[in-house]
Amino acid sequence: MRAVWHAARAAVRRRRLQTLVIALVTLTSTAAMVVALGLSDAASAPFDKAFGKQRGPHVVAAFDPDKVSDAQLTRAARRPGVEAAAGPFAQATVELPGEGGMNFGLGSEITVVGRADPDGPVDRLDLWAGRWATRPGEVVLNRDPGWTPDDLGKKIHVPQGPTLTVVGFAFDLSRTADAWVAPGQIAALHPTATQMLFRFADASSEERLRGQLATVTEGLPADALTASRSYLTLKHQVGGSARAYTPYLMAFGILGIAVAVLIIGNVVSGAVISGFRHIGVLKAIGFTPGQVVAVHLTMISVPAVLGCALGTALGNLLAQPFFEFVFMGPDAGVFHGSASIAPWVNAVALLGMPAVCLLAAFAPAVRAHRLSAARAISAGTAPRAGRALGIQRRLASSRLPRSVSLGMGLPFARPGRSALTLAAVVLGVTTVTFATGLATTMTRFGNAGQDAFQVTAYAFNVKDGKEIKPEHDDLRLQSLLRSLPGALEVTARANTDVRMAGSAHEVELEGRRGDRPQLDGVLTEGRWMRGTGEIVAGSAFLRQNRLQVGDRLVLEKGDRDEKAVVVGEFMESNARRIVADWSTTTALSPHEKPIAYHVKLRDGADPAAYVRAARAADAGINPTVDGSNSITQTIVGSASVLTLMLAVVASLGVFNSVVLNTHDRRRDLGMLKSIGMTPWQVTVMTVTSMAVLGALGSLLGIPLGVVGHQVVVPRMAEAVDLTLPSYMTDVWQVPALSLLALAGLAIAVLGAFVPARRAGRLTVAEALHSE
Repeated sequence: MRAVWHAARAAVRRRRLQTLVIALVTLTSTAAMVVALGLSDAASAPFDKAFGKQRGPHVVAAFDPDKVSDAQLTRAARRPGVEAAAGPFAQATVELPGEGGMNFGLGSEITVVGRADPDGPVDRLDLWAGRWATRPGEVVLNRDPGWTPDDLGKKIHVPQGPTLTVVGFAFDLSRTADAWVAPGQIAALHPTATQMLFRFADASSEERLRGQLATVTEGLPADALTASRSYLTLKHQVGGSARAYTPYLMAFGILGIAVAVLIIGNVVSGAVISGFRHIGVLKAIGFTPGQVVAVHLTMISVPAVLGCALGTALGNLLAQPFFEFVFMGPDAGVFHGSASIAPWVNAVALLGMPAVCLLAAFAPAVRAHRLSAARAISAGTAPRAGRALGIQRRLASSRLPRSVSLGMGLPFARPGRSALTLAAVVLGVTTVTFATGLATTMTRFGNAGQDAFQVTAYAFNVKDGKEIKPEHDDLRLQSLLRSLPGALEVTARANTDVRMAGSAHEVELEGRRGDRPQLDGVLTEGRWMRGTGEIVAGSAFLRQNRLQVGDRLVLEKGDRDEKAVVVGEFMESNARRIVADWSTTTALSPHEKPIAYHVKLRDGADPAAYVRAARAADAGINPTVDGSNSITQTIVGSASVLTLMLAVVASLGVFNSVVLNTHDRRRDLGMLKSIGMTPWQVTVMTVTSMAVLGALGSLLGIPLGVVGHQVVVPRMAEAVDLTLPSYMTDVWQVPALSLLALAGLAIAVLGAFVPARRAGRLTVAEALHSE
């Protein structure tokens, strides 16, 4: 084995370029594979991962403390089917004045639970800032980690109750409470319920959860259970953007793994084949066939293992900021602590990729094992009858330049190697095509309704922690905003919660009044409302309530009700929201006031100047310039980064193929140069050999990318209950496809140019020195 190791080490040192190529390709491919697998793993079940990490409750139940004691609930939690339970916790509903919750984004009514610590068998809270509330007058808020710890120490004034100081921020994915206090503090907040958190052995469906909860409450007094919520309902509500990310990240993950494996196989098997001469020399000086195989496997393993180790480390480094980039937005808290590279991904990279390298090297090494020394010495460079000669003769008789005709015939000399290189180029083109279509769709999605308004003026403002009301009343304020310089259209918007007859879910009714009642909505079917009793509903609302355009329903609020007909469907993922004109809204809520005014500016008007003018006109409003769609930017940006990574890996595969082809055909290059072929002609010949594969790769890869776009984009929309209009999905026109046809050529030419130039600079003596 010492002889094997010395021979392998000497080969690694002597064949520096090949060693560098193997290490570089394995490094890049492994890094891409780690990111691809990591993203696929994180996107496959982000809610489940975060929920499992926090040991979230399958059911959150509230009980009437007047009908059931804590001891009874503790005994009930031990019934069969209960995997774990937490509680009982006293629960209070606290109303806050407008200014009480402004600094924390709390609503006017919050749920506060008395809990001794953030840990436990169920619902382990992530206390990401400050500490837990242990003394009277302290509170911990359920806030996303995107908030800042600078708010620690601020106070919340509870009407007819204590003043609470914020001592910590905890993130609870299950939303069991808006805030927590020490058990000794909860009595001052007048609790009205007792909370229990259950994890069940079978949480596969709503029916199973309801059945197991019924078993738990079987021995309790009647009507003791006042409310319950399944985690499956929360799972659907939370992480809408994550569900949209999942299909396209899975697509990139599959493409990344396929490209990495193909190129690793191409690089390693090609390196062994190009080393047949070395194998023959080893056999000639007395190495046994088994030692020869061991030498070449070791020679391949050294740079491959090093490249895989460095690639795994690089993939982990790239993945962390990439996770933050992809999983940002309103659902970022779902991924806090869960969107990271899983240990199994690193294990696959560190063990699987070297295994792929060894398997790729093993087959040609075994082939060399059977060759005699003389045949092995000549196998890598001696021309073979019939291989590519017939095709090259036909090409030579054409009117093409000789360097081009020779280059077009080169891929047929090594059909196996060319097939693997072509497959990598095809996948690269598929990725570029898919990403281009995805970016076009997402750009159109992000730009939908973008020009509807540029400024939103909210009908409140906050100064020194106190809410300031507008100086003007509703109609005067709308008139004021329209009269300011640059304003073209003003539309008022009000939101109120109503009920839909026959449904237990609340509905958010959005009433609009003004110049553009459709605002930024994109209609997918029907028309916009024109009068009282007409509503337009979002795609998600219609799907979840099994309604369609033309259906009638009854809306209720208090003792009022209003018949309505669905006259249109618009693109909206909020399953609670419907839109009506102002008369329908006031029929249900006569005293409803606008919460915001949306202002469309004239062409060329400065939004910032308008905002300054609006603030000066009324200090009680809060005008802001509307920003861009963050989800669109995230998907387009992340798709661009992933596409660039895979295109680079595919180009490295081409680079490797050219290096191996040049090594195999050194004798041919020397002969061509000796009869007058110039360095530039050699470069053209070599680049042309890969350009043929690039053109064929475009021909095959573009249809695959189009199919991928048509498969993935609808699933992204379905994941968030969206119906996309046809102009967002029909993105393939002749000009775009013509540009994409250059993608394969670009990958092939960029990968081939550097080694082609190196081959062109070889002198005749260098090319023939080993003959």
